[in-house]
Amino acid sequence: MTTPPDRPVASLDSLVLHATDNGVSWITLNRPEAMNAVTWDQRERVISLLAEASADPAVRAVVITATGKGFCAGADLRGAPSTGERVPGDVARTIKLGAQRLIAAVLDCEKPVIAAVNGTAAGIGAHLAFACDLVIAAEQAKFIEVFVRRGLVPDGGGAYLLPRLIGPQRAKELMFFGDSVPAGDAERLGLVNRVVPAGELEKTARAWAERLATGPTRAIAMTKQLVNSALESDRATAFAAEAAAQEINMTTTDANEGVASFVERRSPSYEGR
Repeated sequence: MTTPPDRPVASLDSLVLHATDNGVSWITLNRPEAMNAVTWDQRERVISLLAEASADPAVRAVVITATGKGFCAGADLRGAPSTGERVPGDVARTIKLGAQRLIAAVLDCEKPVIAAVNGTAAGIGAHLAFACDLVIAAEQAKFIEVFVRRGLVPDGGGAYLLPRLIGPQRAKELMFFGDSVPAGDAERLGLVNRVVPAGELEKTARAWAERLATGPTRAIAMTKQLVNSALESDRATAFAAEAAAQEINMTTTDANEGVASFVERRSPSYEGR
């Protein structure tokens, strides 16, 4: 991970908290005074932690959450490395190397990722949540496609994610108007899996994550990949990918355990391998 020279690693560790517990990697944005608007260096740390989760066999699920009243109020570009005078292509390059890399890191993580949305998720903050495999939201949470309010085009994969979650017309409604969507409405639209009281958010996220962490990790990873790619594949390609994934998965310890436990009429004990 690369950090700007004026940002010491010690302070960055406090801005993105990290702990691993019972096979779950907890990534917590911790700038409550800024509604967790994500900075350049925070983004790089989250990307790095997701990559580490993919590579670490001891990590079998990930939770992304935040402290305070906001989940993530969008991007805070202060602290980004200076590139001098802007030239044509700089904005596109910034988006590709920044917001899009963050969303891709979630989508490509080889472990299931849960968003525990404690408050406002706006702009790239909303897209960070929508990129996760499962979304649990506190009752006071809300989601805002804020870009249109600033005269901007959505970035961070929003125009890719939303139509796949709720269809193109609903996605356009959210993006054209930029209205705040309360958690309950987000659940009805299909943007959120579960809405819970604020006091139950961490408990629910922990229960879901620990349940995933005791599951067949490689099978879940391949299932995630199949689902994420299915909307861009024709039937023949999707079926071929499914058959190949099944072939690969049958070589895993967990697949053998799953079959054996079924034959022996007992509960399986998965190792994530």
